[in-house]
Amino acid sequence: MSKVLLAGESWISTTTEYKGYDSFTSTKLEIGCADLLAALKKLNHEVTHLRAHDVPEHFPWTMDELNQYEVIILSDIGSNSFALSDGVFAGGNPSVNRLQLLKDWVIAGGSLMMAGGYLSFSGFEGKAHYHKTPIEDILPVEILPYDDRIEAPQGLNPIENMNNSISSDLGAFPPILGYQELIPKKDSSVLLTVDSSPLLITGTAGKGKTLAYATDIAPHWATQEFMQWNNYGEFFSRCINWLSGDLS
Repeated sequence: MSKVLLAGESWISTTTEYKGYDSFTSTKLEIGCADLLAALKKLNHEVTHLRAHDVPEHFPWTMDELNQYEVIILSDIGSNSFALSDGVFAGGNPSVNRLQLLKDWVIAGGSLMMAGGYLSFSGFEGKAHYHKTPIEDILPVEILPYDDRIEAPQGLNPIENMNNSISSDLGAFPPILGYQELIPKKDSSVLLTVDSSPLLITGTAGKGKTLAYATDIAPHWATQEFMQWNNYGEFFSRCINWLSGDLS
């Protein structure tokens, strides 16, 4: 059983409804990874979900806290959430650079996955801003310094680029509706492509392993067909097993 920390993949929505002269506002917490969490639980992974609004204060602050996990997954959560804790942004006090801490943890033997989304890699309007951060240093890809999204409303099917233990023998991948443009680093392995662009890339950093998945784990880039795919959970389980060393 792999112990995994998934940070991000949630958001708070605010809606204002106007009814003639009057209006009212409501808020709602939405969890984008609910289906993934359920699928991984069935496959015996122990996943702790740290919601996006909790990341600035509650993402691990020490190496010992990171060492509670075998795999860290960052999904749809920008670099500011790690760099700008309340003590830094509101208090103006120096603090731990958790992006550097995460890099040091991977180099010492930890494993990191980043999944795509509007606040992953570079992201919407470049707001995820992982370019030139310690996270880019360890991921198996170079990150563009500007909005890296490729929207594909027509749908595109991921294609296996080489035989491998993660994506092989799962059958045809359902379509996705977008992805991020990434540049594989030297010595990385491109396992899946989409429209000739890298989609699933693996690599190493020091003693650790890293994986970049350039599209979303949930809608909208993951289509309903992808979410209902029989091998949806198995695919991400294999990603985790490769990172944790349970899959060669």
